[in-house]
Amino acid sequence: MSDIGGDTLEQLESAVDDLASAYNTTPPGELLVRIRTYLGCAGRLMDSRMTLAQHRRLLVTAGWLSLLASTCHVDLGELPAAAARGHLAWTLADEAGHPEISAWCLETRAWQQLTGGEFEQAAKLSRAAQEIAPAGSSAFIQATAQEGRALARLGDSTGTYSALRKVARLVSGLSMPDRPEHHFRYDPAKSDAYVATTLAWLGDPGAESYARHVLADLVGAVSTRPRRIASANLDLGLALVAAGKPDEAADAALTAVTSGRLVPSTYWRVSEVVTGIEGRDAVDAAVVRDAFRDIYPVLGG
Repeated sequence: MSDIGGDTLEQLESAVDDLASAYNTTPPGELLVRIRTYLGCAGRLMDSRMTLAQHRRLLVTAGWLSLLASTCHVDLGELPAAAARGHLAWTLADEAGHPEISAWCLETRAWQQLTGGEFEQAAKLSRAAQEIAPAGSSAFIQATAQEGRALARLGDSTGTYSALRKVARLVSGLSMPDRPEHHFRYDPAKSDAYVATTLAWLGDPGAESYARHVLADLVGAVSTRPRRIASANLDLGLALVAAGKPDEAADAALTAVTSGRLVPSTYWRVSEVVTGIEGRDAVDAAVVRDAFRDIYPVLGG
């Protein structure tokens, strides 16, 4: 016996895909409002009579929604809320027996630790995510790429290049998903962007050309991804700092800042580029810093 109509769960599952696909183009605070609406709906359904299969589908749907909410809270720098939502997603995934959500929970925590400067912990969590993720899944690939980024921040070039080669092998046979903008579906373009970031953080001389290639592809894409473009400009800016081109680095950083698409979890990246510029061109560094303070006044001062 079940009190849940045949279309109800399908509508909730479709909403998860829509919200995850809107992640890269919607401000996190705005997306959170929509996620909470569907989480409330899922919560109310939990008290209904339903079949075991329906119950598992509802748990999985609520798990994805909680995980996406946690991701948005990380973006906003709301770490206690991110931890609470992440714990709920982990609990729901465990009850539903859904290892991919569990792996994404660990990968999201790894990303949070990475943005907070806890690079050892980020690498450890990334490896833990790989251990439980289904082989070849989006979560597995993302966790591998995240480990590479963490190792780059630690200056472990051997481990970093090993992770990059592993991701390249995994992505080589990967077909483009139906909705490549979906946050929880890995696509080849995301791989290129992660390589650019990783090389820039490692200080690899090839980072500049790679970052330019990624940025050109993103700008020329039919489907615009403004947040990825902003991040790609920061990658290019950092690579240009390493290449001794502070004026061009300032232009790239300023483009990222004035896009208005940066979120609190990426503010530190602006500071990193500006610090690199400052030692060689104090005027350009001041221009970027002032623009940042004007556009992001709450945390930019």
